[in-house]
Amino acid sequence: MNALGSQTDELAVARASQVARGLLTAHPIFIERAEGARVWDVDGNRYLDFAAGIGVLNVGHNHPHIVAAVKRQLEAVSHMCFQVAGYEPYVALAARLNRIIGRGEDYRSVFLTTGAEAIENAVKIARAYTNRPGVIAFRGGFHGRTLLGVTLTGFAQPYRQNFGPFAPEIYHAPFPDTYRGWTAASSLAALDELFATEIAPDRVAAVIIEPVQGDGGFNPAPADFMQALRDLTSRHGIVLIVDEIQTGFGRTGKMFGFDHFNIRPDLVTIAKSLAGGLPLSAVVGRVDIMNAPAPGGLGGTYGGNALACAAAGAVLDLFEGGELVAQAVRRGEQLRDGLVELQRKYSAIGDVRGLGFMLAAEFVVDRWTKMPDPQFADAVMSNARERGLLVIKCGVHRNIVRFLGPLVATERDVAEALRIFDAAIASSVTSRKPGSGNVAE
Repeated sequence: MNALGSQTDELAVARASQVARGLLTAHPIFIERAEGARVWDVDGNRYLDFAAGIGVLNVGHNHPHIVAAVKRQLEAVSHMCFQVAGYEPYVALAARLNRIIGRGEDYRSVFLTTGAEAIENAVKIARAYTNRPGVIAFRGGFHGRTLLGVTLTGFAQPYRQNFGPFAPEIYHAPFPDTYRGWTAASSLAALDELFATEIAPDRVAAVIIEPVQGDGGFNPAPADFMQALRDLTSRHGIVLIVDEIQTGFGRTGKMFGFDHFNIRPDLVTIAKSLAGGLPLSAVVGRVDIMNAPAPGGLGGTYGGNALACAAAGAVLDLFEGGELVAQAVRRGEQLRDGLVELQRKYSAIGDVRGLGFMLAAEFVVDRWTKMPDPQFADAVMSNARERGLLVIKCGVHRNIVRFLGPLVATERDVAEALRIFDAAIASSVTSRKPGSGNVAE
């Protein structure tokens, strides 16, 4: 890659003097142009983008079908606010999502702006339906940056800081993590203990879970755990909310993460790749639950913005008329094979995990203690950027590098990403302290 140039330097100075320091940017670059799986910065450096707006751009940057749909809508109605007067793109999108997620059952949708808003409204809807206060989330889960969102999120830093007091009646249970010894059975036992010691099930409105934990470390939920959770929530009249904000729209090799488990959630939250880069989120769920709030209880000025709804309709066109989900399976298999090969090569990689084209490598000091090594993950991420690959971190200890490449990435793109990642690890190993994380024997 070219050295960072004057435009980057000037923008970095302006950013430091004008933008709140609490807003962290993973890479010290400024993007000027994007197309497909690649972006270009203001100094002309080209990058293979395997962060994709943190999983927002499953259909790639600036897909022409989406650009055309937004342009058409912009010439008609850009914004009205659905609480003032309706417009066709909102209703049409709701109908499509109800059909795709409901699969023959009577479902309803409401549109919002961000993933955190979808989470907040799903909790409101569940509480309205059950008339119960409690919500159970999972350690390592991530559900947004609002006050309720960070309360539901199952790790402390950097999200909680000194922002409390936090929302009441939120409880956390262990999420299955086979790498660190939490099986489906032990997690279910811990949930039973939570019911016995902290909140009775008849006081719980909802259980919320990610099919694959996103920011918490790309841990897939075991199928038997998800099925047991579905049975448990049904038995106790608890609303099961499946957070598909990062896993949705083909990312895991199926349209939605819950499709891997042969279950039907009561409510599904979606955002990120729903509108191909425009801000849009939704809660989609069973009609009796969705209709529990009285008129006026749901809404938001920008929720279901007409431009975003048009973009989302174009996204669904691409999924329903193309090979994006199959592409996620193929590229996911290729990426997993490559990462596993790198795990054999470098003992710094303790684990490779994920589902479909949602994969990550966990970096540890050594494989015996499994001690997290966030500094090494930082070095790998920076070295990858210098070689032309953008990836980002995740995990409770921020020691995991995750891959969220667009589903339109080609076989050649994935091969290039793996080649750069290999070189980035090798470069990081040479500068690491002796005696840890070297080339595997």
